[in-house]
Amino acid sequence: MRASMRVQTVTGLAVGMAFSCHLLWAQRQGSGQGGGAGVPTHPTPGLNGQTGGPAVNTLNGSIYLMGNVALDDGTPPPESVKIERVCNGAPRAQAYTDQKGRFSFQIGQTGGMMQDASEDASGLPGHLAPTATSSIGPSQPQLPNAPDMQLANCDLRAVLSGFRSDTISLGSRRLLDDSNVGTIVLHRLANVEGSAVSLTSLEAPKEARKAYNRAIGDLRKEKEAEAAKALHRAVEIYPKYAAAWNQLGHIQERAGDAARARESYAKAIAADPKFISPYLEIAALDAHTQNWTALAASSSRLIKLDAVDYPIAYLYNALANLALGELDAAESSAREGLKLDTAHHYPKLEHLLATVLARKRDYAGAAEHLRAYLALAPDSVEAPQMRKDLAELDRLSGAHQQAKAGRDGS
Repeated sequence: MRASMRVQTVTGLAVGMAFSCHLLWAQRQGSGQGGGAGVPTHPTPGLNGQTGGPAVNTLNGSIYLMGNVALDDGTPPPESVKIERVCNGAPRAQAYTDQKGRFSFQIGQTGGMMQDASEDASGLPGHLAPTATSSIGPSQPQLPNAPDMQLANCDLRAVLSGFRSDTISLGSRRLLDDSNVGTIVLHRLANVEGSAVSLTSLEAPKEARKAYNRAIGDLRKEKEAEAAKALHRAVEIYPKYAAAWNQLGHIQERAGDAARARESYAKAIAADPKFISPYLEIAALDAHTQNWTALAASSSRLIKLDAVDYPIAYLYNALANLALGELDAAESSAREGLKLDTAHHYPKLEHLLATVLARKRDYAGAAEHLRAYLALAPDSVEAPQMRKDLAELDRLSGAHQQAKAGRDGS
């Protein structure tokens, strides 16, 4: 009886199981995020065009880093680009570039920046659900207080869909090193239909652009009501202003008005069907509401637009198909997501694939991927239970092999 209960624990991801995206929901409502390609809603410290400078604030020992981002042809990115610090495989947004591709930030200080839907989607159903201290990706490690150690096992990268970023290793940097890390180069990817930049922004009338820029300034000052008014003015002047609709959706979502946020994201998509950001946001909303059919559709659209930049899209798609009972489709999406996630930012993909395979009674395969998950996230809050599940999967796999050997021998 206990064995059957354990099998149910490992394999029991059913449509009716609770989906814990309310954790994500609370996080997304309480934080700020930029529009377009990720325009900052809070100022980045020290963004003044310096070419170098001290790496340490002598008042508090904090490390400052600065640099710039350029396309592989030497030109600056077309819009603001998110800068991530990735430590032990865990990505964390740190800053955004300015119009010339420059960035600067203080280690550990994100200025209240919200992790976007590709990072922050933190819900999985049933036994895969994270707690308030976990997320779909690995939790950000607790870094030692010593400034030098805050850079150990860390890389810096730029994030812009449709582009692959070079990385800059931070592990060898020391307190007295120049704070300028140099240039992060973005390389355009082939066969990516979607774009992180809405081309409709280039056609916006002057007054609409002024309203949009005023809104971004208000967001940097955390004046969301004023920003919303300016964005409404921008889309009133120029209804095809996809970046403005998308930013307005962010504000509405943070205010708890999911219905209006969805409408704004939909208008952003209608204005620019190749603009990636609103697709990500709608997928996150579909996940939160457990609308599996809609999530399967929205994640599929996202994958069609950009099949290389967003492992989270495959995780969403696998999750939706699993909930809908489409195990083959769920397995395919999970495996594609793992192929893309070479840096292992989303160990939950291993966890999800283990669940799919367990449902398909491939206990050996499920054990393999659950073991991989535990290797990537040994200290996660789910790890103790996962170790118990792994032991049960190993037992079931052994029993299955013995039964097969008995059948073959007879």
